Amino acid sequence: MYQQILVAVDGSETSARALDAALQLARDAGAKLQPLFVVDVPMLVYDTPGSDLTHARNALLERGENVIKDAVARMKRAGVQGTPRIVETDLAGDDIAHCILRAANDFKACLVVMGTHGRRGFQRLVLGSVAERFLRISQCPVLMIPAHSAKPSANGAQTVESIKEPS
Repeated sequence: MYQQILVAVDGSETSARALDAALQLARDAGAKLQPLFVVDVPMLVYDTPGSDLTHARNALLERGENVIKDAVARMKRAGVQGTPRIVETDLAGDDIAHCILRAANDFKACLVVMGTHGRRGFQRLVLGSVAERFLRISQCPVLMIPAHSAKPSANGAQTVESIKEPS
């Protein structure tokens, strides 16, 4: 089964569901878990004349630290071992999906768990989808946890929208 599980967290309800699923899998398999938060300062901030990038970056780092602190507390309550990580995108074209891929490779993840908002149409076109981009480039299995359509089963576990095994 899985030995090393990476879960992408961002503080959203969707990523909390993904963390729940990853905690359950890690506990059941005796796997190590790495919650991962990616700091991504939007390009819009860089394009604004006179903008102070350190303020935006520091705010995102603080948010990441809070999200990771919560994940570690939940890991302790679940009896799951692992080390959280915060990474940052860079201006050289690195996006969140590629940061997650690099972190998964560094961690030698057997599985990556992430939430998906399930946006469609114009919203998906405008906002994009980190989950979809990651799914396309992943080199290991990916477990997608849906945002709103996840229904608890009789034992309280989330149903899973999809799992992708690499070709």
